Amino acid sequence: MKLFITILSFFLGLNCFAQRQHLNFNLNWQFSLNADSAAVFNNTNGSWCNLNLPHDWSIENDFSKDAPATNQGGALPGGIGWYKKTFILPKNAKGKLVEILFDGVYKNSEVWINKHFLGKRPNGYVNFDYDLSAYVLPYPQQNTLIVKVDNSLQPNSRWYSGSGIYRDVSLAIYGFNHFEKSKLFLTTPEISNKVAMLRVKAMTHYNSYLIFKLKTTISDPDGKIVYTGKQNISTSNHIVDQLIRIPAPKLWSINNPYLYKIKLELIDKKNIVLDAIENTFGIRSFYFDAQNGFFLNHKPLKIHGVCMHHDLGALGAAFNKTAAERQLLILKEMGCNAIRFSHNPPAAAMLDLCDAMGFLVIDEAFDMWNKKKNKYDYAKDFTNWHYSDLEAMVYRDRNHPSVLMWSIGNEIREQFDSAGIALTKELVAIVKNVDPTRPVTAALTETNFSKNFIAQANVLDILGFNYKDYDYEKLPKEFPGQKFLATETASALATRGAYLPMGDSTHIWPPDYKVEKNFLSGNQDYTCSAYDNSFAYWGNTHERSWTAVKKNKQMAGIFVWSGFDYLGEPVPYPYPARSSYFGIVDLAGFPKDVYYMYQSEWTTKPVLHIFPHWNWQPGTMLDIWVYYNQADEVELYLNDKSLGTKTKLGEELHVQWKVAFVAGTIKVVSRKNGKIVLVKEIKTAGKPNRIILSADKNRLKADGKELLFVTATIVDENGVLVPEAGNKLSFSLKGSASLVATDNGFQADTISFKSTERNAWKGKALVIIQSGQKKGNSTLTVQSPGLVSGTFALKTTE
Repeated sequence: MKLFITILSFFLGLNCFAQRQHLNFNLNWQFSLNADSAAVFNNTNGSWCNLNLPHDWSIENDFSKDAPATNQGGALPGGIGWYKKTFILPKNAKGKLVEILFDGVYKNSEVWINKHFLGKRPNGYVNFDYDLSAYVLPYPQQNTLIVKVDNSLQPNSRWYSGSGIYRDVSLAIYGFNHFEKSKLFLTTPEISNKVAMLRVKAMTHYNSYLIFKLKTTISDPDGKIVYTGKQNISTSNHIVDQLIRIPAPKLWSINNPYLYKIKLELIDKKNIVLDAIENTFGIRSFYFDAQNGFFLNHKPLKIHGVCMHHDLGALGAAFNKTAAERQLLILKEMGCNAIRFSHNPPAAAMLDLCDAMGFLVIDEAFDMWNKKKNKYDYAKDFTNWHYSDLEAMVYRDRNHPSVLMWSIGNEIREQFDSAGIALTKELVAIVKNVDPTRPVTAALTETNFSKNFIAQANVLDILGFNYKDYDYEKLPKEFPGQKFLATETASALATRGAYLPMGDSTHIWPPDYKVEKNFLSGNQDYTCSAYDNSFAYWGNTHERSWTAVKKNKQMAGIFVWSGFDYLGEPVPYPYPARSSYFGIVDLAGFPKDVYYMYQSEWTTKPVLHIFPHWNWQPGTMLDIWVYYNQADEVELYLNDKSLGTKTKLGEELHVQWKVAFVAGTIKVVSRKNGKIVLVKEIKTAGKPNRIILSADKNRLKADGKELLFVTATIVDENGVLVPEAGNKLSFSLKGSASLVATDNGFQADTISFKSTERNAWKGKALVIIQSGQKKGNSTLTVQSPGLVSGTFALKTTE
């Protein structure tokens, strides 16, 4: 098979190669699944396919009841994968240092360059790098990089992990005299309205007998220079430590995520720039108060957060900036201002998005320490690797203004063991050695001090508690002087668009840990009602969970489990359920009804949302729920007849009516001081008639990465969504773009995400389109027997 050869000099200007080059290394790889290792190294195996990174091979397969990961791991296979890349260095790379950087490989990666073994990294979520300098061949000789990824021992995760080189890979080429990029540390020890002091610490490598200058340039988001200066570098110290005055600083906040850029240049006596590094940063201050919660830039702020796993729904674990940005935009519109990336570090590019979009972040290292939660999980590697892995996370992420705190673990089982005291102290010390400026937390379950050995270590800056919202009030007495955060709440269950007619009865699925392995049979269609009335035994409803945080000022904020549905952990059901029911938003990115409860509580924009749908058997008794804000009252109408006015009382977060179904229109009107604020209505739909398509944009960049998300909606002849429509849809795309995945948000749909045929779920489906690397036009067509087809035209531009 023909090998792709990447000639790096194609990307480089020869006249500027004296400086550092940081190159995207994602393109033109080969991949083979379960190949023979001898054949891989001897080039005798022909079963290679060509692809670009990031890549997740598990998501490309069919769901299976027999998958070793079980449905808790997404009902998808693992295995052993091999990646190969052949490349030629540019002519003027001779004598340079060459380094390869991986942002995440799941898992047990082993790397070779030209058959020389570089090392192994068991952790599937941590970033790592290797120095290739001694083993790469100079121009024009070919170099071969081989990566083995072993995700064969299952189960090794409590959720879907994905398999492969699923995050970015880059190549750095630089001279002997250089900055150590990972050691750059930017802090702001003093901030006021008039001035901010930026402390810049960096590590350099250079010949000590030479004289160098350091040039520092700081610019604002428009590129305007706000500071520039030069200083000599001491020949006896390779540590740069400077304090820079920034006048009239613009503060980074959730509503104005203002980012500066710093550039450091290493310059020799001939005024030649030998190396340069750049980094964005934000100027902000924050603190926690034991009685009054959280303050950002000296202003009180309730943290409105959600927990997020790393998968991107139908795309699996392979990181894509467009898909991640879409998730964050949906959450931002809801009023979310914080993300807890659970229970491992996210992609570096995800943190870049959080910086730019104004999200606060809990950066979490581990889901387990020495005591395992799965047969083959990270516990077997913790002793040998926790130091390196924890350091790698903090070094990589400590310059992100979005990163609020570090979490050393989630529901760690050493919480119940005196060994937890020593381990907690060790892990906190590792973090503080790399970053002494941020607080350290852990997501704990035990709200009694005597039962919580991690808390007894007395080194956590913030005590994070998962669930048990009924104990929030007593926490100050149980843990005197401590600061508190609800690191995980709710675990409420819902399927978008699915309703049991009566929403005022509570369902706990499963009822306790004894039946967790078997679960309850639940509904025969594997749904959970979208009323906020179902939750796992360890959790609570969304409304009760948020109310508990809202009314306890000492709780700095909330992180709801979870923002989006995610692959794996499909409580309360066995297979064919293969993704979670916990999300406020479903796997396809369609909001569930409770999304609007949070929006009504977490934003100041007017909100009015009514549910369920209005297609039922005549006479069916229904609970009508309404979420609203910015109004004194709401009035319900059925076919223009008023059913009365209601207002939220006490701690209520919604109002409701019991109504017997009559076909027609159900309408709700919100008013403030007698004036109408909003009107929302739902009509009884007729038979499915046609497919309408809507998208988040109509243009793509020809970069081979950007995505377009198109929603297919089944409507009747009057354009009304048919809420129970499950018609089989066929998707076809002609043109320069490609169709990469389809979904409908239903947690028990076992059709592969790569399929171009899919049943709609509750009247909707999603198709994801990816740009090519050439400009051109494309047309998406969605068809179903008996329905008028939908078409959507898009352009791919250079």
